[in-house]
Amino acid sequence: MAVAEPRLTLERRLLRERPIVIACDEVGRGALAGPVAVGVAVVDAARARKRVPTGLRDSKLVPELRRAEVAGRAAEWVLHSAVGWASSAEIDDIGIMRALGLATARALADLRAHGVVPEEAIVILDGNYDYITPAGERGLTVQPVIKADRDCASAAAASVIAKVARDTLMVGLHDELPHYNWASNKGYASPDHREAIREHGLSPHHRASWSIGDAPTLF
Repeated sequence: MAVAEPRLTLERRLLRERPIVIACDEVGRGALAGPVAVGVAVVDAARARKRVPTGLRDSKLVPELRRAEVAGRAAEWVLHSAVGWASSAEIDDIGIMRALGLATARALADLRAHGVVPEEAIVILDGNYDYITPAGERGLTVQPVIKADRDCASAAAASVIAKVARDTLMVGLHDELPHYNWASNKGYASPDHREAIREHGLSPHHRASWSIGDAPTLF
């Protein structure tokens, strides 16, 4: 069955109210190891009049071998994009929801450094919970949207850009600790990853505060 393409319907409506829309989506929330990443993508009226890049989907729906290519097209299409990070140690220290807010704040700081003013935007946040405002970004207009990464092209762009960035980082960590097979499982709770944890224990990149031994297979 063909997968529906994300559209710009919501973005075009919101751009009648504000000069820019910033879409945010997280990657790595359910992993056992590695950081969480939040991608942000900015679109304005000019970008919203263009065609959605070929192959753009929620990152989970883009075949792995095509993700880098699609992410490249997405990055060229949007006005600006950035990826913010929160480390496994920070997740252990403050919890996953606050870590998502921290990662988003870092991505927004990157946008600000490139001249984007997030306070002028409406922020589309994939999901049903606003974790951005509690992170200190109280001047923003945040609109949580369930399945935004599936339905909204800007959120799909943020998703695939963040996914490629995080996967690249996890492949690099694989070279450091190959027995966890992060090049394949990207830090998620695959059977081979959990078997490696049982054999070798936790690494500094694991989220030690999580009940890893009983974690469900999320990959």
